[in-house]
Amino acid sequence: MAERRSPFYSSIVGLGATMGRVGGDFISAKHYSGIADEHLNTRKNVGVQDLSTMGKMDIKGADAEALVNHVIVNDAAAMGPGQVRYSTVCREDGGIMDDLTVFRLGAEHFMLVTGSVNRLKMLPWLQHHAQGRRAYVTDITAAVAFPTIQGPRSRDLLKAMISDADLDELKRWAFTSGHINGTRVLISRTGVTGELGFELFVPADEATSVWDALMRTGQAFGLKPYGVLAMFTLGLEKAYPAHGLDMDETRTPFHVGLDRCSSSIKAISSAGTRCSRCATRASTSAGPGFSSTATSRRRRMHG
Repeated sequence: MAERRSPFYSSIVGLGATMGRVGGDFISAKHYSGIADEHLNTRKNVGVQDLSTMGKMDIKGADAEALVNHVIVNDAAAMGPGQVRYSTVCREDGGIMDDLTVFRLGAEHFMLVTGSVNRLKMLPWLQHHAQGRRAYVTDITAAVAFPTIQGPRSRDLLKAMISDADLDELKRWAFTSGHINGTRVLISRTGVTGELGFELFVPADEATSVWDALMRTGQAFGLKPYGVLAMFTLGLEKAYPAHGLDMDETRTPFHVGLDRCSSSIKAISSAGTRCSRCATRASTSAGPGFSSTATSRRRRMHG
């Protein structure tokens, strides 16, 4: 398989990153100064990770909402522009193909951010279900760089760089836009560390200047880069299940406790049918000693 590099490749190699395959055909940073140091600094100050390898699927058209609503277990119709939802995409039998975030960019415009590996199967899945609908799916992964800035000092750092967005008023699971050194970026109040944090979506051809500005301004806030291994430990500490480790196509959202993340799981439509199958499959396969992966993690961490 050909090796693909993120728009930040030269920048993160220059910082001494240990590189490796992190998602399908992409390589990125496994770690920099060490997992423990990166983990603790993100909890104490602020960290930045290159997540450009994650898939970005652009969905437009009059039936974009219908398509997204068909493939995810949450209710896309309940989302307004500027909102984000965490959800799962399931097979017909309820098995989890991917967990992802859904961005509603407009009345007829969505972006789905998929897992790095699962990007390779989500594109054909979405294109298959787009057939017969007035909806158009485009893989824009290579066109959009994706740095995530996480930690208790993340907001202060970004406020020092962005003057045309109100980050104090930006709520969790919402996004806005602003400019960094003249580059327009989408700013989302999301992340997988359990800390205050923001995810940025940046045009790939302007990514280097944004990264350089982050690292330069971030020195005053204790900013350090972290890699995919620290990302996993940060998520593990907060009992966040990860696809490929805690869930896959043999498990349903109910098996891993993700039904608690779906406040509006649909009771009708084909996606709702899959959810019903999820519940049935989970209850029949669980047995009397069953506890979800997420619950088991909490027990291990908190006794």
